Amino acid sequence: MKPFPAQLTLDLPVETRYGREDFLVSPSNARAWDTFESWPNWPDRVLLLLGPTGAGKSHLGAIWAAQVGARILPASQLPLADLPGLARAPAILLENADGARGVEKELFHLLNLVRESETFLVITARSWPDSWGLVTRDLLSRLRLAPAVEISEPDDALVRAVLVKLFVDRQLVVDTSVVEYLAVRIERSLDAARAIVEALDREALARSKPITRPVAAEVLRRLDGEGAGDAS
Repeated sequence: MKPFPAQLTLDLPVETRYGREDFLVSPSNARAWDTFESWPNWPDRVLLLLGPTGAGKSHLGAIWAAQVGARILPASQLPLADLPGLARAPAILLENADGARGVEKELFHLLNLVRESETFLVITARSWPDSWGLVTRDLLSRLRLAPAVEISEPDDALVRAVLVKLFVDRQLVVDTSVVEYLAVRIERSLDAARAIVEALDREALARSKPITRPVAAEVLRRLDGEGAGDAS
């Protein structure tokens, strides 16, 4: 008898949920969470939200933006933006400022407009302004003076909690040993947790079998191999 082929899986996107109830507070992000919870009682109209990729900056920023009606804009889009109109918004979330190039004039202008209009501006970045490669001294000086709050790499407890939540969101039943196995082997980022859960979901559908530790190990090796291939 011929073996049954693997079940056909449809590559349907699963929306990343940025709701308040989806944000898990842990020691790695508690100070940032408390800072945003204290809005509008901030010491300044401008706040820097700093942390590595996948730490949850965009998620926390999105929660705040929904709460206060903030406009969300990638820093790279500043040259195309109506800056006076943007500054009239109740608040602004400017994303990935350290990755944008050639927007120093617009960013400096936006900072001035924010002060004049008394709106709030949150700027996300992976690192402190001194490492952004800025050449406009006045801009760097103003960013240095802005209050900043950091989110560090997810701690072990947060990685485990995120994995459990992602499995539950996809209605996947897994043993705690699978979560423990993955938590100490994946990259310490929320993006890595999403990637492995998505891959395991596909694998479970293709095999029509539950996710076990051997299956998790196999999928993890495959993803690691793909990552090494991309790096080369």
